[in-house]
Order: sequence, then C-alpha cells, then structure tokens
Amino acid sequence: MDDSQRHLRLAGIIRLALGGGRGPRDAYVFDPHRLALPAWACALGEDGPPALLVTLDRHLDLVVPAAPAAVPDRSAGLRALDEHARWHLDVRNYDHVLAAMEAGLVGDALVLARATPRGASTAEHYVDTRGRSHRLVVVPTVDRAAEAWASPAPGDRVREVLEAAERVLLDVDLDCFTSLSDADPTTVLPWPRDIIREYLLPPDSEPFWEAVLSRCVALTLAREPHHCGGLLASGRLFQDVAEVLFRELLRTEPP
Repeated sequence: MDDSQRHLRLAGIIRLALGGGRGPRDAYVFDPHRLALPAWACALGEDGPPALLVTLDRHLDLVVPAAPAAVPDRSAGLRALDEHARWHLDVRNYDHVLAAMEAGLVGDALVLARATPRGASTAEHYVDTRGRSHRLVVVPTVDRAAEAWASPAPGDRVREVLEAAERVLLDVDLDCFTSLSDADPTTVLPWPRDIIREYLLPPDSEPFWEAVLSRCVALTLAREPHHCGGLLASGRLFQDVAEVLFRELLRTEPP
C-alpha cells in the first residue's frame, strides 16, 4: 500500500473491491460526505477526463467552498486532496461537489436531491475559478431521472450529460433514504427496505441505470449517521440500503 492510500485509511475510508455483478468494481465507504473528494481522486487517478458525478442525496450539496481557488488541482495528488477535504472543507458536508469541480475531478453533475441547504447553488452551470463551466442537472428522484432519460421534455438534460460522459462516479448519501418527521422536524425517520427499493428501482428505470452503470468506474457511499437518526439507526439503514443497492442494483454481494 502506498503512502497516499494509507492516508485514506487513516481518514476512515473503507475501500471495497466489488466482484461480479455490473457497474463499478471499486467502492469507497466513509462517514462524512466530504471524504468523497479523496475517494474520487483515488478512483480517477491523475489522468483521464473528469467524470460525470451522479449523486443521490437528501440535500443539494452544491454550496461553493469558502476558498474555492485554494482547492488543490488533481495533479497535486491524492494526499493533498485528502488533507484539503479533512482540514478545509465544511464540516456540514455540502461543498465537496463543487470542490471536486475545482480540482478537475468532476465535470458535470447529475444531482438527485430534494432539500436545498442555505447557500446551495440553484443555477444550471457552475464556472470554477479556473474558468471551466460545469453543468448542474438537478432532479428530485430516480423515477424522474429515468423519465427524463427515456423521454426528454424540453429543458431536460439528463440524457445530454449522461451521453456526453466517458466516466461516471456514482455517489450515494445514506440520508437520501430518510425523511424528517412531520410531527417533529428535528427527528429523522429512516425508510423501510420496501420504500428504499421503490425509490432506487422504480418501474422502467432499468435503461437509466444501464446508462449510468455502463460508464461507472466507482461507487462512493457516505453513511452520515448524524443525518440518519444516529449510530444505531444509521447502521440498520445501511444494512437495508446495502441489500437493495449492492444485491439488487449492482447484482453483487453486499459488503
């Protein structure tokens, strides 16, 4: 193991090799979502075009980093991006996507999310500090993305960004599969497995998933226990999500 990958282990990133199945052969599991930045750097290396990010989340993590020009370029190496994620990205875990664009790791982003944190961009493009323009395509659910892939309406860009992508990073935040209680908005309610399956694998979504997975080089999975009802609740949710995500969508054994 080289020094940079040892750095990932010290950060608490678990790297998985996915055998058989379909889609990515490389996966990374961690708690705070900002650790996706070094995981993406590890998955993509220093060469090749930026990837399309397809991310499933409860929150729209499109807040501009506090010092976007200070984000290291991918050529600085994995360790530099790991240190930047841990020491400089926001602990609220909502600026890593645009930081990855600043680093040259991510080109466009297809964001499946339904809640907008304060300061999150709602623009259709993000121009980074190096002058590169990135498309931001936001849809609320998988079934909406699948519909836009199959039969694009005017203004739909799901098919557009997927067809243009040479490589895809599939990113999942565990809190995608939670809701806030109507009775107490501070209480997080993890979804049962049948609702998780309904969200991830709605009818007629197979062509969309085939387009994503045929180009996918890595999966990143953020557990985010603080947003999933705590350690015990997030552990139970992780088990349910893993069964659907790994066994049913990726057709491989859960970790």
